[in-house]
Amino acid sequence: MTEQPPREDERLPDADHPAHARTKPFKGHGRGREVKPLAVLVAWLGAFVGMAALAFVVDRLPTLQLLVIGSFGASAVLLFGVPKAPFSQPRNLIGGHVISALVGVACFSYLPDTMFIQEAAAVSTAIALMMITRTVHPPGGATALIAVIGSEAVHGLGWGYVFPVLLGSLILLVAALISNNLYEPGSYPVRWD
Repeated sequence: MTEQPPREDERLPDADHPAHARTKPFKGHGRGREVKPLAVLVAWLGAFVGMAALAFVVDRLPTLQLLVIGSFGASAVLLFGVPKAPFSQPRNLIGGHVISALVGVACFSYLPDTMFIQEAAAVSTAIALMMITRTVHPPGGATALIAVIGSEAVHGLGWGYVFPVLLGSLILLVAALISNNLYEPGSYPVRWD
């Protein structure tokens, strides 16, 4: 016999127990602002164009094969899905990725050849430097990690890894500037500083 889940109007007997403090739904949880279909379409188109532009540049210039890194997918989510978020602003996008790329290469190049030390140091140091420079961009953590755990092609670039990261960030930024402002003129970026 299976137990039926409680109805919405029915209280759980131990609902006020401290163990449930983190699992209680917030007031109005799940009832955020209405998502406009046009906004979804614009986000989809912007992300499509931005990622396609990265792939196109790689297709034309195969030496830039590392222009498409996994962390750019996460950046696209921020730039096109939540363009007004602080992490989505140009300073955060460019600064976060470049700082993280530099940190990742430094950790791989100069720390002992022990992966867990290099990986942990790359991500944690990237976070610290992004915080200090006010350029926190969550995908930057992946950019630092890729510099450490990446393929031989990534490691072979050494400090040259920073260039495709910078170029890819700039391509995504241009796509975000165009698509977000076509949908809502003057809406992106919220700030440049």
